[in-house]
Amino acid sequence: MPNNISFDRDRIRASIYKESFYEFMRGMWSEVIPETPVWNWHIKFLCDELQIVAERIFRNEPKKYDLIINVPPGSTKSTICSVMFPSWVWTRMPSFRSMCASYSFHLANDLSRKSRDVTKSDLYQRLFPEITIRSDQDTKAYFANTDGGIRYAVGTGGSITGMHGHALIGDDLIDPQMASSDADIKSSNEWLSETFSSRKVNKAVTPLILIMQRLHQNDSTAFRLNQRSAGPVRHICLPAELNENVKPTEVRDFYGKRGLLDIKRLPRSVLKQSLGELGEFGYAGQMLQNPVPRGGAMFKVDNLTITDTVPKLRETVRFWDKAGTKGGGAYTVGVKMAIDYDGNYWVLDVVRGQWEAYRRESMIEQMAHLDGISVRVGVEQEPGAAGKESAQNTIKRLAGYKVQGDPATGDKETRADTFASQVNGGTVFLKRGPWNAEYVEELRYFPRSTYKDQVDASSGAFAMLSRIKLRVGAF
Repeated sequence: MPNNISFDRDRIRASIYKESFYEFMRGMWSEVIPETPVWNWHIKFLCDELQIVAERIFRNEPKKYDLIINVPPGSTKSTICSVMFPSWVWTRMPSFRSMCASYSFHLANDLSRKSRDVTKSDLYQRLFPEITIRSDQDTKAYFANTDGGIRYAVGTGGSITGMHGHALIGDDLIDPQMASSDADIKSSNEWLSETFSSRKVNKAVTPLILIMQRLHQNDSTAFRLNQRSAGPVRHICLPAELNENVKPTEVRDFYGKRGLLDIKRLPRSVLKQSLGELGEFGYAGQMLQNPVPRGGAMFKVDNLTITDTVPKLRETVRFWDKAGTKGGGAYTVGVKMAIDYDGNYWVLDVVRGQWEAYRRESMIEQMAHLDGISVRVGVEQEPGAAGKESAQNTIKRLAGYKVQGDPATGDKETRADTFASQVNGGTVFLKRGPWNAEYVEELRYFPRSTYKDQVDASSGAFAMLSRIKLRVGAF
């Protein structure tokens, strides 16, 4: 009789776990994780969101969206998505194939090992004896069951030729230590788009699930959100502190009066310590899910004023930051800037493009003609003989205009510092134009912006105006 009671309890328990991923996670936690669980509302919320996506896969229905989840580190995100989820889906669909990626193979392998430990645990095997791991495919990184289900681990950039998944799970595809490298960000996004996203059992059904902390203006989250041709995205954003980035808006009430995501694991004291450890940039991205420090980065763009009305101007310049790559790489940018009689600075126009050398020089000459001879022209001169020669060639083409070369000295941040002071002081105005949005966006994220050419050209234009002002006093 006692054995029958135990059997009935196991059947009930198995039924509950199959129907609820959240209950499955709660029940399986102690099987593989030694730490005492600290449950918070966001854990059930994320479990339920993943189950909604999975249910459509179980029914072989076309996906409604890809899923992106942004949460702080230490919030159980990897345990939910990479450890428990691949084991749970087998209880409903034993043939389910999970493709799981992380920024390093070591991390991906470790998460896979934990997921395998869940599946091979005594409790799991007792409740779901029909799930049997194949002895000939039973490694930490790649294990399979006898019904054709697999869990495959790969590091960002790794090979997955021949593998396909019912769900593609990207768990922190970018190393936080490498997030300041534009080259690493670009490489990660290319792998996500060209390799990982193509490994689907059924393109109409298989979703991409990204779970990560925000790290960069153009990290995996931003990259996928901007891929409009790749279809709709459900974006869940749960910063450590209540702010305007919380998505969906209906969960804001769960932050409570203290305005915190998790008052037990991420109280104010821990967040304060994290700010000291991560710095403003790291804290803004990893904890607040907005890779720009509070109030902006170097430029506090909220202090910029965009207007249609421009006053009488004392002096106007256009400064060029040149690049020579067509269709890729850096941009050639020409910023037209002026100072008025009250000492305010005006950004009047921005010309920006990725042109080969001949087209670039023609554009610089054309803009000088349109601006008129009263507008001084500045050209950044890169270090070395080639940079000097390039600047001299431009100056020769602009014979008849007031033009000068400006040797680049110091790093980009140092050159931008004095212009940033004026922006932050509220003395910089923008003439309304179609270029405004991209210009403000670059300033907002600088020095971690994807491109920095508009800032460089603005710094050069501001420096030119400052030198003119010094030569003639206060005009």
